[in-house]
Amino acid sequence: MKKALVLLLCLVMTLTSVFAQGASEPKADEPITLEFWTHEDSARQVLEERYIEEFKQLHPNVTVNVTRQSAEKLRELIQTAFASGEGPSFFNLPIENEFQYIEAGRVAPADYKTLGFKDAKDLLANYQEGMIDGVYYDGDVYGLPLELTNWSIFLNKKVFRDAGLDPEKDYPKTWEDMVEVSKKIVIRDGDIITRRGFDFRYSYELTYFIPMVEQLGGSLSEKDGCVNKEAWVKALTFMKEWGPQGENLGNPTLTAARKLFNKDNNDIAMCNTGLYQEARILTDNAAFYNSGEWMVVPYPVFEDAVKDVAGCYYGHFYMVNADKSKAEQQMAWELIKYFLLTEGHAEEYLTQVGLIQPTKALMEGATYAAQPYSEVFKNDFARSHIVYYGKGATEIQSAINSAIKQVMLQGTDPSAAYDALQKNVLEILAD
Repeated sequence: MKKALVLLLCLVMTLTSVFAQGASEPKADEPITLEFWTHEDSARQVLEERYIEEFKQLHPNVTVNVTRQSAEKLRELIQTAFASGEGPSFFNLPIENEFQYIEAGRVAPADYKTLGFKDAKDLLANYQEGMIDGVYYDGDVYGLPLELTNWSIFLNKKVFRDAGLDPEKDYPKTWEDMVEVSKKIVIRDGDIITRRGFDFRYSYELTYFIPMVEQLGGSLSEKDGCVNKEAWVKALTFMKEWGPQGENLGNPTLTAARKLFNKDNNDIAMCNTGLYQEARILTDNAAFYNSGEWMVVPYPVFEDAVKDVAGCYYGHFYMVNADKSKAEQQMAWELIKYFLLTEGHAEEYLTQVGLIQPTKALMEGATYAAQPYSEVFKNDFARSHIVYYGKGATEIQSAINSAIKQVMLQGTDPSAAYDALQKNVLEILAD
């Protein structure tokens, strides 16, 4: 008994020592290596490489290793890393993929003092109301927004005119318009599509497809799954008729429309993407950017829509790994602060990369107003809401993607696809 008590006391003393060391203040000159994982973006990379070099001049004891991956690969990489306890110092993902790390306690609450705020309320007051609520959890803020993005429709005027359409008058206001316009624009070699009018952002169904369902009176609920079968079946039927089993206007196996748009090669007329696309057009094809031959138009609705809903907005938030030492966490927040909160940086992210950091100062200021078609995005923001980021968001998105591919590529009956989807979603929510 005495031996057990001694062992217990030794264990308590050891743990107390460990916790005390973890709580100690980091030394100013302590060597620190930050592992920063983020998604690829050539324009943002140039900007952030400059910021990192400037930061290292201010903090010579800090080394920053950057890992850049495609958005989908990054999501998989971070999931695997956290599962093995080897996550980065800080990272960003879309909120629908990140929120699970907040709920699981794997990311640290904001270091308000380091960031220059009194508390969570003071931090939230710096941003447009409601726009970063996705990272507010149990009284704390768990991330700062690299970007808050909604999608509208980018349109190539030349392709419209080549198809005998007036881009200013004939751009699609409804999804039914989108079908009819795309029929006039599409070019095929047999069954092979060589020019599309438009195509969807397949694999991002929470962002583009859920609003289509909501327009028809349906919804995605953390409690009840895919609510209102009629609305879901109608939206799935639309996707089936869009694909090779119907009008053959597009499908998930083709190159993503937004990746083709900037090239201006007469192979895509419209794509669904965010304001950031403007900076990418400028980087990829300055002649096209300066030509005046592109425009942005609002997110369409169904003719019989019961609700006017634009594409959901989502956020990429910088979050800090809660498993790292206090010194590493604090320095990670210091670098995030330098990225996002240094005077003039939000304007540079917007003008050079096209990323919106939804601070009140930026979104109510002249720089945002001066961006081409910013009014379209602003109006679509007003018609939208944040993407679903609740329980099982990543798995639910994958399940919806599978249902859409089944109806489009395999000819599955939309009603049967809905039944299988709802069963799958309810199982995910019950897990």
